[in-house]
Amino acid sequence: MPNKRTRINHQIRLPQIFLIDEVGNKVGIVPTTEALQKAQNLGLDLVEVAPNLRPPVCKILDFGKYQYEQSKSQVGQKKHKTKDTKEIRLGLKIDENDLNIKSKKVSQFLSKGHKVKVTIKFKGRENAYPQLGKKLLNKFLDTLEKYTIEKEPLKQGKQLITFIAPQK
Repeated sequence: MPNKRTRINHQIRLPQIFLIDEVGNKVGIVPTTEALQKAQNLGLDLVEVAPNLRPPVCKILDFGKYQYEQSKSQVGQKKHKTKDTKEIRLGLKIDENDLNIKSKKVSQFLSKGHKVKVTIKFKGRENAYPQLGKKLLNKFLDTLEKYTIEKEPLKQGKQLITFIAPQK
């Protein structure tokens, strides 16, 4: 089934198009009817690949194969997006055991190749003591292995933020 945005064969209604043949050679500006006839003679489809250009760029190819390649490229793009930045939030009053658990979780993220954003939140009067947050952050980072600090710790409002990445 054709994509809503991709026009094929008789859906292309403009009188002239810029044609690219089945091999990938640029033929040039030709009448749409001539290009459509050439595609039908080859047993392929005339597919509009760049509709925003004037004249639009059309290519002679197998539309089913084209759709398959488009869906594969979208899946490939989604795979690259999974390496997002993970976030771990800490508070100044965090217990030693909770700190160790979060440390193990960050180690798992780093081993999978993810970057990690470490955020320490200050609540109420804790905001007046940023040095305690830096001390906690250093203690937390000491429990980790094989990482590099991408961005130095920075206090933004009521948070102390740093980014770490796996060591290469």
